[in-house]
Amino acid sequence: MRLDIFKQTIQSTPEKVEFSDTMSVIENVYNFTPTAFKNGDLYNEAEKNQGSCKVFSFAIQQGFSKEETLACFGQYYFEDVLKNPEGTDHQNIRNFMKTGFEGLLFEGDALKKR
Repeated sequence: MRLDIFKQTIQSTPEKVEFSDTMSVIENVYNFTPTAFKNGDLYNEAEKNQGSCKVFSFAIQQGFSKEETLACFGQYYFEDVLKNPEGTDHQNIRNFMKTGFEGLLFEGDALKKR
């Protein structure tokens, strides 16, 4: 999927975004370096939760809102998290819902434009 089409979808019908679409767009536009990051009180080592690292870094670079960023997680957000608010899975999504961009701290630049 092209970046411009992805952005239109995020803005007009965010519930139609699939996590695989997000990963595809990121991989087409950026080079990724595994990077440790903090999300609220959750620390993610460079080798762990790199899908979340990619999404958050991508959202920052694209200037996405909190809601647009959450939509980038696709079914993990809309199905797994929203339909199970007391769940303990997908902690990066759940923490971001609480702390937003203010809770994110990266130990380096995860994404660089190709």
